[in-house]
Amino acid sequence: MSEEDIRQLEKEVKKTKRLASEQAMELHDLIEDRLPDAYGELLGIANATYVACKNWDEANKKLQAAQAELA
Repeated sequence: MSEEDIRQLEKEVKKTKRLASEQAMELHDLIEDRLPDAYGELLGIANATYVACKNWDEANKKLQAAQAELA
């Protein structure tokens, strides 16, 4: 892998981390401010948060593997 590929992976990790953080904030806001009234939203938001975190984890693992390969 080239250094340009590494930079692209780093960008992807930053992007997916930001998206995961945004989802986590949405889940936090639901828990702190709207439960128990908005319990119907819980599964959807929790699932979206899980998927966003999983996407970050996968991107981060790709970056780590690429960095180890380059080293």
